[in-house]
Amino acid sequence: MQIHRLSYHVKGFVRLADYTIRWTRMVTNKAKHKLKVLAFWQKFGLEATAAAFGTRERTLYDWKAKLKKGGGQFEALNEKSTRPKAVRKRQWPDLVKARIKQLRNEHPNLGKEKLYIFLQVYCQTNNLICPSVSTIGNLIRDLGGLRMFPVKVRHNGQIVPRKRVKVVRKPKHFIADYPGHCGSFDTIERIIHGCRRYVITFTDIFSRFSLAWATTSHASKAAKEFFDLTTFLFPFPLQYVLTDNGSEFKKHFDAELRLLHKQHWHTYPRTPKMNSHDERFNRSLQEEYIDYHEGELLDPTTFNIGLMKHLLWHNTERPHFGINLKTPVNFIINNNPRDCKMYLTNTRIGQKTNIGIGYYVKLLFTIY
Repeated sequence: MQIHRLSYHVKGFVRLADYTIRWTRMVTNKAKHKLKVLAFWQKFGLEATAAAFGTRERTLYDWKAKLKKGGGQFEALNEKSTRPKAVRKRQWPDLVKARIKQLRNEHPNLGKEKLYIFLQVYCQTNNLICPSVSTIGNLIRDLGGLRMFPVKVRHNGQIVPRKRVKVVRKPKHFIADYPGHCGSFDTIERIIHGCRRYVITFTDIFSRFSLAWATTSHASKAAKEFFDLTTFLFPFPLQYVLTDNGSEFKKHFDAELRLLHKQHWHTYPRTPKMNSHDERFNRSLQEEYIDYHEGELLDPTTFNIGLMKHLLWHNTERPHFGINLKTPVNFIINNNPRDCKMYLTNTRIGQKTNIGIGYYVKLLFTIY
């Protein structure tokens, strides 16, 4: 009793006890089916039960005996584990295990596929059998994972693990409901005669309104400048901003979003489909313009002049399958014109007059 009372002061004991009770008293779906069959047998008899469920008489009596032996507890009908009591362990030379442990300590982020290449050379040198890739993964798991994380030392000498910076991910089932609900950004990289050039792109997920800008820099300052340009040209305020995990969307870019109180969403690593709208625009932009004017990227200023003309055509004249073969500008007009900054008024004649949204887009591109 004294040990039991002291256990309540151990961190996590109550939660562990709750999980233990929950799992030990859990009734599986198979056990529920057995109870259903036993109830049917008691009510309608053996022949009807055999015809309805195809269960033999001997099986029914076995289930009934288990239930009686368990004191009427439904958990008595749960399936028992079929795992053998004596499980064979992997037998590998200590030299192989020591080498895996050494490689893992020196390179904690290398996976089993890359460790296999180093281990193969070591085993050939020492006339040892090299384990397969899957076996290396199992040996790492048997040795406790062998995973090391960065640590930091406090002023008092205490060593604490360094926590990774958590970023907000895009909800998997998010659907944009109006223009400016979510704008996605991405970067296209091209190498021309050994020189790297970058085209930063933007797409409004709802209306497919798209912008792009060529630059020689891959820094976050360039992405921040393009974001400022986007907020000036795009007719709606952005509520959410979606990017991948590239370095150009960190530091200055992220600081600008925090300053403007914009929610910054990131895609999951190696998941370009989460940013599919802007990725599709990247493909269209490359196939329709960049591939034909690649040489002009050496001078981004000259390239951007022609790029603006193409984007003007892309947003005002080119039909898009994603919005029922409409142009992004027409789609904005038909869905939400009153809340749009492009919906201008002319007071020279004493009354409000709607100036065409396409005209205003051309005006903005001309200013740029």
